[in-house]
Amino acid sequence: MNPNILEHHLVSRLKFKYLQLLVTVGEQRNIFKAAQIHNMAQPAATKIIRDIESALNIELFDRSSRGVTPTLYGEVLIKHAKLILSQVKHASEELSSLHGGLSGRVTVGSLLAASATLLPNAINRLKKNRPNVSVSLMEGTGDKLLNALKIDDLDIMVGRIPEVPDEDGLTNEILYHEPVVIVTRADHPLQGKKNLALADLVDQQWILPPRETMLRKEIDMAFHRDGLDVPVNPIESVSILTNRTLLKNSDMITALPLQVVLTYEEIGLLKRLDMPLIIEPGPIGVTLRAHRQLPPAADYLLDSLREEAAKLTARYKDLY
Repeated sequence: MNPNILEHHLVSRLKFKYLQLLVTVGEQRNIFKAAQIHNMAQPAATKIIRDIESALNIELFDRSSRGVTPTLYGEVLIKHAKLILSQVKHASEELSSLHGGLSGRVTVGSLLAASATLLPNAINRLKKNRPNVSVSLMEGTGDKLLNALKIDDLDIMVGRIPEVPDEDGLTNEILYHEPVVIVTRADHPLQGKKNLALADLVDQQWILPPRETMLRKEIDMAFHRDGLDVPVNPIESVSILTNRTLLKNSDMITALPLQVVLTYEEIGLLKRLDMPLIIEPGPIGVTLRAHRQLPPAADYLLDSLREEAAKLTARYKDLY
């Protein structure tokens, strides 16, 4: 189809409620459930989808007895529908913020390194100064959060800075550098031993981040640099609650951002081993859409993150 004709059909046929329905059908994989969510009859929802397909002369969904699945065309249209809806939401929030002065909403994705101190302290600072701002948090691995950021399901991602190609349309801002330390339960047999090295730990049962994470790659490189094999059969996990319990109830060891460890050292649950850092402190910061203006609430949180990061930087100068 001629691009100009296709653009005309998109502009003239895709009403705002149609975009909302498309996104919901894509999420639910079921037209009946999507219709219920939008308080409409299933035949009406089905007709809307078929009318869009007819107008564009493409199939948006594959139908089966189990529901519907977006086609390649459907995935593209749903992705852009999400972006349009997100921009409308942000416009509404910005207007509301201007009208109310201190309100709005920010959606932030948190990686492990930011979850213990940086992000909670920044949120506390934000809520103290702007109590009417709403904050929604999403935790997960870097790849999951990056995908959410790309389609505007997130305003900001906070944590260890990922490798983001320029063509992904994302940009990073480093706020500070976080040491990663080796830890065990407080009464582990290795506690009390001085000047440990990786060679002393290679035969231990390890908990490590998944292979695709930047931290795991750096840990693996540290073993190779010392002429060692990476520990055999590690448990791969980024769940701090699961890892904390595994460490508490076993002789396992792991590598964690220092701020996470300090939280548990205060209550006597975990403790650092006496050994030098095995990798250089990693960059902690925020990842944003490169050419998107943040809504005011997200800007407020970003300012709070910068202020809290400055305090952590000053603190680390005394430790390392």
